[in-house]
Amino acid sequence: MASSGVVVLDNGGGLCKAGFGGERDPAAVVPNCLGRSSSSNRKWLVADQLLAPDADVTSVSLRRPFDRGYLVNPELEREVWERLLRSLLRVDPSSSSLLLVEPLFSPPAVQRATDELVFEDLGFRALCVADSPALVHLYEASRRPPGGAQCSLVVDCGFSFTHAAPVVDNFTLNYGVRRLDLGGKALTNYLKELVSYRSVNLMDETLIIDDAKEKLCLVSLGIPRDLRLARRSGKDNPFRCTYVLPDGITHTKGYVKDLEEARRYLSLPDGSSTAQCGLKEVIEFQDDTEKLEDRRKIDLTKNEFNLTNERFLVPEMLFRPADLGMNQAGLAECIVRAVSSCHPHLRPVLFESIILTGGSTLFPRFAERLERELRPLVPDNYQVKITTQEDPILGVWRGGSLLASSPDFESMCITKSEYEEIGSTRCRRRFCR
Repeated sequence: MASSGVVVLDNGGGLCKAGFGGERDPAAVVPNCLGRSSSSNRKWLVADQLLAPDADVTSVSLRRPFDRGYLVNPELEREVWERLLRSLLRVDPSSSSLLLVEPLFSPPAVQRATDELVFEDLGFRALCVADSPALVHLYEASRRPPGGAQCSLVVDCGFSFTHAAPVVDNFTLNYGVRRLDLGGKALTNYLKELVSYRSVNLMDETLIIDDAKEKLCLVSLGIPRDLRLARRSGKDNPFRCTYVLPDGITHTKGYVKDLEEARRYLSLPDGSSTAQCGLKEVIEFQDDTEKLEDRRKIDLTKNEFNLTNERFLVPEMLFRPADLGMNQAGLAECIVRAVSSCHPHLRPVLFESIILTGGSTLFPRFAERLERELRPLVPDNYQVKITTQEDPILGVWRGGSLLASSPDFESMCITKSEYEEIGSTRCRRRFCR
């Protein structure tokens, strides 16, 4: 086992990213949950065991330590962390420090439960707590030329919710943070409902639908045009594609039946002039591609389903939550509210340095759509510049790795002896902004 060093743990609601400070990438990226297939009597699979090639992912019952973005079951979390530390990282907590990425605005009860888990159950030597926006800003600032702006607006589209958080000099301005109660989990649940209503009942297939969402969903640049196209049948529908479910015999994971078919939407115009969107050109292109003959029909003997307008209606939730009856502002308005809550001198700089992170920002054309939504809401004399992280899933962890390797890191930590002497509440004051 590794006997020293700093363990960096980005403890997300969906994925755990864990590794050692100073390294570029985490040693492990695993689901933050336990799962067991209803078709077997095997024991619960923990974290990376769910990703094994022979793991049965059909009708998996999932138990998550997180609910609505916050830790609610420390016992489950301990099982996941012990699997990470003992089996994957092979680290001895008693001689290691922990840099833990914690959700913004964690309640005091959750903070105390976390500290008990870190110091009493696992026995770490020291703990430092950081939030994701500050770490994303730190990582991106390290890649900019010296002398650049020291503030940014971090848009984190995570598993449970989406935050727009202004960051200045590596400090998150909590009073400026705005939250949208939508994240990757809600998008997956919505896709489950759509597919189950229109095709086949997949309400129990969370992992499979999650995979289909990541591989096939996209952001529309012209909703009226795309809805018209999605009504067309057969070769005239550029969004139509097929996802094949696992059969447990020849393949244990789901997959996209025809990747070229799934990418046909890339041939569409950018949607900037929806009224003159050129349907004729799109249809002519589809006619040409169909002459290549490799058009496969749905095989009713297999477990598979088609997706059409579901592909862009699911990510549309982030931009138009009111269309689903949610009393929430869309992402663009959420960003404007966050910037407007800051000092007027900061506003133009924040609009020029918007950073996208989190798995939901990986949908194709996400940044382009967000810029189009933002431009009418931002004063004309302000520039809007949106940067998507090199790897939005690992960006927070990489910022944590930089912080853990800095000379001042030890002074930011609380030690186990301090925790035992003065308790969690007083120790936590060190991390207050």
